[in-house]
Amino acid sequence: MTGEQDDLEAQFAQWRQYVRRRRELRQTDTDELEDHLRGSVEELRAAGLRADEAFLVAVKRMGSLDELAREFAREHSERLWKQLVLTGGTDDPAVGGRPRRELLAMVLCAVGAAVSVKVPELFGADFERDGAFYGPNAGLLVLPWLAAFLAWRRRAGRVVVGVLLALFALGAVAANAYPLAEDSQSVVLTSIHLLIALWFAVGVAYVADDPRSPRRRMDFVRFTGEWFVYYVLIALGGGVLTVFVFGTFETIGASPEDFVGRWLLPCGAAGAVVVAGWLVEAKQSVVENIAPVLTRLFTPLFTAVLLAFLVTYGVTGGGIDVEREALILFDLLLAVVLGLLLYSISARDPLAPPGPFDKLQLALVVSALAIDVLVLLAITGRITEYGTTPNKAAALGENVILLANLAWSAWLLLGMVRRRAPFAALERWQTNYLPVYAGWAWVVALVFPPLFGFL
Repeated sequence: MTGEQDDLEAQFAQWRQYVRRRRELRQTDTDELEDHLRGSVEELRAAGLRADEAFLVAVKRMGSLDELAREFAREHSERLWKQLVLTGGTDDPAVGGRPRRELLAMVLCAVGAAVSVKVPELFGADFERDGAFYGPNAGLLVLPWLAAFLAWRRRAGRVVVGVLLALFALGAVAANAYPLAEDSQSVVLTSIHLLIALWFAVGVAYVADDPRSPRRRMDFVRFTGEWFVYYVLIALGGGVLTVFVFGTFETIGASPEDFVGRWLLPCGAAGAVVVAGWLVEAKQSVVENIAPVLTRLFTPLFTAVLLAFLVTYGVTGGGIDVEREALILFDLLLAVVLGLLLYSISARDPLAPPGPFDKLQLALVVSALAIDVLVLLAITGRITEYGTTPNKAAALGENVILLANLAWSAWLLLGMVRRRAPFAALERWQTNYLPVYAGWAWVVALVFPPLFGFL
């Protein structure tokens, strides 16, 4: 009976995740719908149905959730407008109070991030000359403010706040405790991996309301994709603003180059990190329609590119160049593939049956897995012949981690396409694997510099 109840609760969890993606439904609406569904399930179980049968029949009785969401949107259309514009001009604290507080908190954190990138100049640092300082410290100057905003919004407890402080303090040690020369390989590795590690620290703030929930981890994956979309849009808008600044000021004989280079670009880029996070939180119903479309657009394109590469590799028989630029390129390629997989999983209806897009994803993952094996063979061959370097060791570890993820993901996708494994298994695998990436990023940032003699 316990196993049957666990399976039933897993089905309820999938149903809740699907419902919560309908941003036009409030939390109270979701709770009411779930109470109604649970009541129907209990009635059907009392009538003699098994738990899984009762759940399916109860869901069918409730009708199409998409139709239900549209009905809510029609009856409560003012909710949609309040999600798309800043609320104001109302005395109802339940409607207008919290959005105004969130706006104020966002502005304070964005200003804090913008100021933080200028503080090092008070101690003689220069953005153009001191790359060895700004590279590893970029995340430390900006991401704590985004984490602070999310922790405030989630009403994080003392334990979570303590964990965040410890993680960012550890990041400060990794960025500044080692004597790294500006042309050191470890500077680049630390800059990249510490930024990744600190982004997962932001994830701790994001899931502060339910740290152990796999659903919240997948929500953070979706937040990451949506944040990236918003940040790119803000950057494009900032580029247009910069063009107008140059054009207008130069007409009166004034050159804004120094202001743009020293103030507008660094401060704007830092503040936009927090603004993008706030936009994702405040306007999720808008970007939720954009990011899945981008995922479905680029998944077939990347699949075609990877298959074309494998065919060309087989025809030409040429080896893979494993110099630093090539390693970074392949790791980025595999990271993009993993990102497409993760985000499509986060945006997928967990109750939907397998379809053509799932088969396309399987082809994408299998292609990436084959390329990962080729890269690993090339790296191990070069290490065996010429010895290891920080870049090669980091690439080796990352490709092994990606190999394990992609291999099991391919197996789970195959089972799902063949209707022999549930979608929930793939989702659990990805959410449980996220700490592995964070752990490896910390290892590279903290252990690699002294391990390789600060090379």
